[in-house]
Amino acid sequence: MGTKQIVGLVLLVLGAVLLYFGWQATDAPLEQAREGLTGEYSDRTMQYLIGGGVAAAAGIGILLFARKR
Repeated sequence: MGTKQIVGLVLLVLGAVLLYFGWQATDAPLEQAREGLTGEYSDRTMQYLIGGGVAAAAGIGILLFARKR
């Protein structure tokens, strides 16, 4: 396994963990009340969801396009 593949795997796992925490944060009672009143999630929850999505997508991209030499 090359260095690029390891980086891709780490990014994918990190993205999955961040998405998990973001998804769990959306179910918190305070977060649901805020979303009900304002129509949007808190900044921290959005950072988890967006950061997790970007990291997971980057990890998948690196794993798919990393070439072994």
